[in-house]
Amino acid sequence: MLSSTMKPKQCRLIGAPVQDGAGRLGCEMGPSAFRTAGIARALADLGHSVTDLGNVSPVPLRPLSHGNAALKCLPEVAGWTAALAGAAYEASAGPDAMPIFMGGDHSLAAGTLTGLARRASDMGRELFVLWLDAHTDFHTLDSTESGNLHGVPMAYATGRPGFQGYFPPAPAHVDPHNVCMMGIRSVDPAEQRALENSGITIHDMRKIDEFGIAPLLRAFLQRVADANGLLHVSLDVDFLDPGIAPGVGTTVPGGATFREAHLIMEMLHDTGLVSSVDLVELNPFLDDRGRTAILMVDLLASLMGRRVLDYPTRSF
Repeated sequence: MLSSTMKPKQCRLIGAPVQDGAGRLGCEMGPSAFRTAGIARALADLGHSVTDLGNVSPVPLRPLSHGNAALKCLPEVAGWTAALAGAAYEASAGPDAMPIFMGGDHSLAAGTLTGLARRASDMGRELFVLWLDAHTDFHTLDSTESGNLHGVPMAYATGRPGFQGYFPPAPAHVDPHNVCMMGIRSVDPAEQRALENSGITIHDMRKIDEFGIAPLLRAFLQRVADANGLLHVSLDVDFLDPGIAPGVGTTVPGGATFREAHLIMEMLHDTGLVSSVDLVELNPFLDDRGRTAILMVDLLASLMGRRVLDYPTRSF
């Protein structure tokens, strides 16, 4: 049942079967895997209203060429970004709206973040972002060496230069001072240099090990509450340790444990601040009998009101 601290939400499930930003195939199957893992039932059982809006399709492609020859699928990712910005803006309308974007690789956040920032601007409120990821995704089109565009969405969403004429004009940007990244443990040198004066709060795994998840997250949530902000949570599978979440193409050892991840979700639920969610980088082709998809759905359920005592018992 729904916790007494949270009002029922109008949960809107939006599939974003984009894999053009990743370095390997499989993420396009993510939305189907989340549906198969019971995401709608998990939310409904907690007392929320659930509407599945189906999958977003990218806008028609336009030819794009760039001086960085490493870039992969630039027209495709630009098309997804435009489509998802519109979908995020529309799905976030109305009281108690809770859009939940089922990815798809993390390039989808270029669209969701800017669309949600536009909605927040319309409401006269600030958008805050909790970025749960092993990576900062703070490359520009010029700085990325891999050319995989799931490494650029935060740079685009916060207004870093170099995207003009390639990605669609952002309907609104996210203030980097309103971004908190947790679980970071793989950052390229170009990103490190850019992050130094960005204003983004970064809690890498060393800091989490030293101080613990709770006090670090609590300080950020207090800032959101003081500003009466909207809070978007972008949860990448590789935030989690690959030992518990193998279904991702960008595994980095030393990620969050099962209990650390659930604690974050439980703390988020207690505040009632979260207004939208990304679930990204699930690659069912690499998963073990749906294990990662089920864990991601369970984490979302914790965010939406499931208590520790209500966790299901499963055998794998």
